[in-house]
Amino acid sequence: MQIPGGEPLGFAHQMHSILASTMSATEDLQKLLDGGVVAVIRADSGEVLADVAEALLAGGVNAIEITFTVPQAHRVIETVANRLGDKMLVGAGTVLDPETARVALLAGARYIVSPCLNLATIEMCKRYGTLVMPGAFSPTEILTAWQAGADVVKVFPSEITGPAYLKALRGPLPQIRLMPTGGVTLQTAADFLKAGACALGIGSSLADPKAIAERRFGDITELAKKYTQIVKEFRGKK
Repeated sequence: MQIPGGEPLGFAHQMHSILASTMSATEDLQKLLDGGVVAVIRADSGEVLADVAEALLAGGVNAIEITFTVPQAHRVIETVANRLGDKMLVGAGTVLDPETARVALLAGARYIVSPCLNLATIEMCKRYGTLVMPGAFSPTEILTAWQAGADVVKVFPSEITGPAYLKALRGPLPQIRLMPTGGVTLQTAADFLKAGACALGIGSSLADPKAIAERRFGDITELAKKYTQIVKEFRGKK
């Protein structure tokens, strides 16, 4: 297979990536839920994102989502997965179609996240036993995503509705794992958890693009510690 803008991936590498994902999907889901925080990383350049991932890991975040808005995102995913894949879950975000999902999977992504609902993308992920978290907003979209096989439904954009909307969704749809993304801050994180979030998708309020550009990795680690502590306190852990 030829990766767009890059070298062909060898057959052995492809099969290793797919089989590794398939064999660990259940464990990966539990690890993601246990951690409770998915860091959404966007940047103008992917050069420093492996260091950003290490900074997040040092703060207790065990799942990161490298978005396909990052230049050469598949290369960044491969680099981070090779360096930290045994310590944290490296996923791909802003995946809009099954073709991009497959590229991400072959690069080493352990889960796929989308801002929208694309049933073909869910089908691709299910085919290879990979976790998939499509974005949805309305009750109809959310239920459609769940019925199609979503492991978690990303409620996006949650900054528009806040925790109250998530709580309202949980009433008729308690069986669906919901992850709010957008609008999750240090001030709102606990409220989203109280409203029934199974995990929190956190973007610039955790992995701030300015802090990334200025390589202030210590600041990112400290923020990660604060968010993971909120999750632990909500769940009664120390």
